[in-house]
Amino acid sequence: MNPNFSLCVYCGSRPGSQPAYAQAAQAVGEWIGRHGGQLVYGGGKGGLMGIVASATLSAGGRVVGIIPQALVDAEAANHDCTELHIVDTMHERKRMMAERADAFIALPGGIGTFEELFEVWTWRQLGYHDKPIGLLNVDHYYDRLLEFLESTVQQQFLGDWQMKLIRTGTDALQLLPELVQAAGLSAAPRLADI
Repeated sequence: MNPNFSLCVYCGSRPGSQPAYAQAAQAVGEWIGRHGGQLVYGGGKGGLMGIVASATLSAGGRVVGIIPQALVDAEAANHDCTELHIVDTMHERKRMMAERADAFIALPGGIGTFEELFEVWTWRQLGYHDKPIGLLNVDHYYDRLLEFLESTVQQQFLGDWQMKLIRTGTDALQLLPELVQAAGLSAAPRLADI
């Protein structure tokens, strides 16, 4: 079965301190699955990564995990993925994730999530892709980052147009359809879920 859309999710390999983070990961995965979508993610089984993957699968969606061999060796791979691609480097992982996605969304996470978000954002502003990018600001997690980014606009290191390349929101069920629609794709619920 071909998915209606393919959404790349960046998020933490840890669950974080607030229950809202896991709840958001669960909601994102369920939404992807219920709308006939495909999750593309880093292939891990822990933290928010594992939650979004399990929720997508449980809701009937496809899951494409892409993980470097070093993390497989550390027993971090999620072998329940519909497709699990084992690559040699982090660069290959990120390239393949970007190629397989129609849109991107970042949930709470750590340095890896930040790095992935900023890289795909940089690629967008350079014209390497024109896929929508979202930032899900769960429980105010990204408030201070967004404030800092606004200060870089004021300091003239970032333009307003660059900030507008990222759609931000606090409600997954509102932000997800916006991203899929911006990608020019359909996110109609499966008949079984209506």
